[in-house]
Amino acid sequence: MGYFVYSTDHGPLISPKNDSRNLAGVKDPSVVYHNGRWHVFATTAKSGNWGLFYTNFTDWSQAASAPFFYLDQSGIGTGYRAAPQILYFAPQKLWYLIYQNNNAAYSTNPDISNPRGWTAPKTFYSRTPRIIEQNIGSGYWVDMWVICDASLCHLFSSDDNGHLYRSQTTLANFPNGFNEPVIALQDTKNMLFEASNVYRYADNGYLLLVEAIGSDGKRWFRSWTSSSISGSWKALAAEESNAFMRSNNVAFPSGTAQWTRDFSHGELIRSGSDQELRINPCKLEYLYQGMDPNAGGNYGDLPWKLALLTQTNSPC
Repeated sequence: MGYFVYSTDHGPLISPKNDSRNLAGVKDPSVVYHNGRWHVFATTAKSGNWGLFYTNFTDWSQAASAPFFYLDQSGIGTGYRAAPQILYFAPQKLWYLIYQNNNAAYSTNPDISNPRGWTAPKTFYSRTPRIIEQNIGSGYWVDMWVICDASLCHLFSSDDNGHLYRSQTTLANFPNGFNEPVIALQDTKNMLFEASNVYRYADNGYLLLVEAIGSDGKRWFRSWTSSSISGSWKALAAEESNAFMRSNNVAFPSGTAQWTRDFSHGELIRSGSDQELRINPCKLEYLYQGMDPNAGGNYGDLPWKLALLTQTNSPC
């Protein structure tokens, strides 16, 4: 890994439904493949009101027509819920949906295909950790992300102010016992904004992605690698001229309009679904949020849609 080129052969695959919810956008997707189906969880956006939805299908060609289940109809309930991450925690034989609700929250479900089965929200912390309060400035505590190794589970989060945080608990104690976070990485606000992903890509290799805001005002992704989740992170493709994912390294089909110049909050397609978050570095695909380059207005009203891109220069 080191230099990345992608193609996005389709326009948006998942868009707001024409229903009574009257959503402005759908965003922040997390996805796993399980029992022959793709399971997608994402955020609903409407005038600054945020919620969660679930959809599933057997093939990406069905994504646009697959129905939504709005997760406020489950134990997750109504209120501010956003930025989900789905994983199967194998030691407990439970699915975890991790999300933000002005704290770092989670719900569990023994059956991913039963969207009504999610439990009421619980939180990893009783309050915002002190180190985040001290560094957040005018930002927000957002985008919780859990990944585990053989003995520890790690919780990453961002503050929209240039800091990436990490805390940990033991595998045996998860989801309880997370310690006070430390700053895992820091940069300027726009260069280390939000939407971190961490994956295991080899027996002892980890890939970190963090969304940035570019010099053109558009969203893009930077990347780093490390030999351990808690170790120091070495820049991989982390500049606008050599990005992990940006408008200058994504090709659209010949003769079609570039429907988005933002490549924002999403998820790499994993090779499994459990808490180790493994990916195949020989076949990178990313489910991302994009929007019309001419769209503007309040962030909560932006017309985000979900699409898939595929790496075209795999070294394998």
